[in-house]
Amino acid sequence: MNPRQRRGVLFIILAAVMALVTFVAVALFVASVNSKVGDLVTVYRAQTDVPAYAELTRDSIVEDEIPRRWVDDDAVLDPQDVLGRRVAYNVTAGTLLSSDMFVPPSDLAPDEREIAINVDSVTGIADRVKPGDYVDIYAVFADVPGLPKQVRVLVRDVRVVSVRGSQVRVDEESATGQSTVIPVTLALRPDDALAVTYASAFAAEVRLVGLPVGAGGERRDESRDFDAEDLGGQAIPEGSNG
Repeated sequence: MNPRQRRGVLFIILAAVMALVTFVAVALFVASVNSKVGDLVTVYRAQTDVPAYAELTRDSIVEDEIPRRWVDDDAVLDPQDVLGRRVAYNVTAGTLLSSDMFVPPSDLAPDEREIAINVDSVTGIADRVKPGDYVDIYAVFADVPGLPKQVRVLVRDVRVVSVRGSQVRVDEESATGQSTVIPVTLALRPDDALAVTYASAFAAEVRLVGLPVGAGGERRDESRDFDAEDLGGQAIPEGSNG
């Protein structure tokens, strides 16, 4: 082998060694990055702006892969947890979707309906009512033509679905011109929902009455209405202002 050939073989060996060193260095770097970043997981982002309460479809979401360590515990990883759900507020394009963005799925029975009424610190049992509680609903009828002035039990054993934050509304009878109310969502049968809606619109007051745990048994002995005659007085005639 002449000197030129020996130099050629030497260069080939040197190139192979450098290639091997480069490969090892790259492999070590990738391994280091993977150890710091971790495994990648599939998440979902809003592909377009999604208005509040809109239903998510395949056209409104897009897949993305990010390191698992960067994903919050409530981030959505399963497409079945996304499709068909509704967002609780406006979501801009590119936003990472997570379970806390969605409107909670309804747990209503087929014969139940959700209805929300406003209560205050008095009619709402001083903020003691919470989701999962059962309450009775009383209505105070005072100046509704065709109805006697009385307190009436509208519905018994009503499940509280949700209790939202307080809201301020205009109240001309208040000294400040406004009052604070709390929206309470209830699960009711359709006919009961109509009764509560009517009372909320026309009764002088609608109250939630708290019940002890396990109070949904036989309650036939409890009165369903009350007026002045029950106090030994005289009931106010219908439509009377006396």
